[in-house]
Amino acid sequence: MSDKTIQFKLTTSSPEEMKEVLTTVYEALIEKGYNPINQIVGYILSEDPTYITTHKNARSLIRRVDRDELLQELVKNYLK
Repeated sequence: MSDKTIQFKLTTSSPEEMKEVLTTVYEALIEKGYNPINQIVGYILSEDPTYITTHKNARSLIRRVDRDELLQELVKNYLK
């Protein structure tokens, strides 16, 4: 067994796919009367899918996006 740390990157979604998912989730949360920012942040921090409504299949969609990748993309875009 090696003492070296192996790095890997699991790429599951492109930035465009993440944006599409977030937009759909955002719209679904608004339609159901929720504060979408609070709900999405709650999901990202906790990974608890109940923060996201099932309306428009939003809960299933957001679970397809890796939270770490989503957070990285959000930070990158915020700092642009």
